[in-house]
Amino acid sequence: MHDTVKSFQIREIVCIVCPNGCRIRCAQTPDGLQCSGQKCKRGVDYAAAELTHPMRSLTTSVKTAFPDSPVVSVRTDGEIEKAKLIDVAKALGQVIVEHRVKIGDIIAKDICGTGVNIICTSDRLMHP
Repeated sequence: MHDTVKSFQIREIVCIVCPNGCRIRCAQTPDGLQCSGQKCKRGVDYAAAELTHPMRSLTTSVKTAFPDSPVVSVRTDGEIEKAKLIDVAKALGQVIVEHRVKIGDIIAKDICGTGVNIICTSDRLMHP
């Protein structure tokens, strides 16, 4: 009987959950995901999520119809799948804010079917 040694790809992830910035080394083994280098359990949870289903917040700007402020800053009100970032950014390129808004106002609901809204992060459009 011959033993087969299977090599597993090792990935290093810098954890962003807390200020420690741990460098977590992860490898998928027959027993599951094995991680080392983290200083807390949150690091393992972050690494597992990052390797299996990465999510991101998006901060950008959108066009407005106002000459005194041609763009306004916006962000997602939750995280979206990393794979959908480009689709969301393209959709936001088509958005034009045509009414005065303030911080927290929804600019686009359920952007690209993600269940996440795009909200305003500036009061610069309230009133000139």
